[in-house]
Amino acid sequence: MSRRRFLVEGSLTATALAGGITRKAWALPSQPVTVATANGVLRGESADGVRVFRGVPFAAPPVGPLRFRPPGKAKAWTGVRDATVFSAAPMQPGQKDVTQSEDCLYLNLWAPDETQRKLPVFVWIHGGGFTGGHAFEAMYDGSGFARKGIVCITVAYRLGVFGFLDYEPLLGPEYTGTANNALRDLMRALEWIKENVTAFGGDPERVTVGGQSAGAKLTDILMGTPTAQPLFHQMISESGGAERIWPKLNSTAIAKGFGEAWTKQAGNTIAGVKTADSSLLIDAQQQFIEGWPQHFPLRAELDGKLIPRLPVETIAQGSTRGKRLLLGTNREESAYFIGPHPAKDPVASDLGNMGVAKFDEVYQRYTEVYPQLSVAERRIRAVTAEEYWVPSMRVAEAHVRGGGTAFVYELDFAETSGKLEGYAYHSEEVGMVWGHPHKLVANAEAEAALGEQIHAAWAAFIRGETPEAGWKPFGVKSRPTMMFDEKEDGGKAEDASRVELDPQEAELRLWAGVL
Repeated sequence: MSRRRFLVEGSLTATALAGGITRKAWALPSQPVTVATANGVLRGESADGVRVFRGVPFAAPPVGPLRFRPPGKAKAWTGVRDATVFSAAPMQPGQKDVTQSEDCLYLNLWAPDETQRKLPVFVWIHGGGFTGGHAFEAMYDGSGFARKGIVCITVAYRLGVFGFLDYEPLLGPEYTGTANNALRDLMRALEWIKENVTAFGGDPERVTVGGQSAGAKLTDILMGTPTAQPLFHQMISESGGAERIWPKLNSTAIAKGFGEAWTKQAGNTIAGVKTADSSLLIDAQQQFIEGWPQHFPLRAELDGKLIPRLPVETIAQGSTRGKRLLLGTNREESAYFIGPHPAKDPVASDLGNMGVAKFDEVYQRYTEVYPQLSVAERRIRAVTAEEYWVPSMRVAEAHVRGGGTAFVYELDFAETSGKLEGYAYHSEEVGMVWGHPHKLVANAEAEAALGEQIHAAWAAFIRGETPEAGWKPFGVKSRPTMMFDEKEDGGKAEDASRVELDPQEAELRLWAGVL
């Protein structure tokens, strides 16, 4: 599957791997429970020691005249608002089995039944290539974190042309900055959490924000957004990087490209995007993406205001000084996109940060570092480095240079059955982080054991502890890295995780000064 086709068809989400999407997740009998927030009273459910509140509005619905506008505050309500059903997913291609709507700015919250202590808070940003995914995927059931004394919250944000397109070149200066509306959605959610999480037993001064894939990239960009800093205190980045951002010149070209696709697809003037049915915008978005020569054209924008400079530069200058970061990647992320046995060298649609010619300068030297790997394996490792590993290392280095503390990991665990047998592929760790490892693989027992270790490490980090004994903080010169792995010996799972210093030092040198 090419990355472009991946974007068109939607991501193979953790939910699909878990076996489906559910609008209401409790299997056990539940009892109603109410909480008073600044906007009004919510009625959720409590079962097995965990309270859950679904579909909680954190912003005004971005519909009608508020389409393409920054998020406003959620309006107050009278009476008791039902919070037992998830809201609609953001507008996106695919995902036919869930309701979609532009009215999508809601969060979901899991909390222990106790409310007397100020508990740490974990805010999760879902992935999906900036064009897909949603906050209520079954994999993101926060009950496991809640049972470990953590208030767990999953948040939504506008996707695709609703949250990541600069409409100023198309609609005029009153739409300046619209490519960063998704980022503003996340900041609005964090503001709501800061104002209201105490009512659920959470501590607004102990907020960890994190995500995977696009959610990790947005987390890393938030690290380099000055006005976002008071809203969180720790970060978790799984397969991220802060490079997914365009300068104004690129954003303008992309906006005009979408405008051409819109007028061709809809047979309408560009002003029609303000009032047209949202499905028509998605159709035009997909036509545009199919024809655009770059990977992930819909991105946040270096606007000089919300994001004044490249996020890694802001981070290196100390925007996250004093904060802690848990960050890492999976060994063969890109096998998920370009296949386990890619027969051709990477093309432009496989690369996230550079053109093919510049990439090839590095790629051709991979035989020096990995002579033992097959050609296909070297392709996967190089594309993984370009998209995920090297950008993540840049974030870790910038954070440490700026006065922060980082714990870095690599997932080395490979499943022993299925299409991606033998690879530590993109998104493989998500189920383990959330306490839902894959059950239909040959080495399921080993994955379950590793999942317990990873879930416990994430929970410890969120609580402000060292993620695991012996896991030393990352440094610019010394790079201790937790290599997460598990093996089976005689049918029993055995821990193979270990800390290594500079595990890919030679490979990292190939990329020096390139990104």
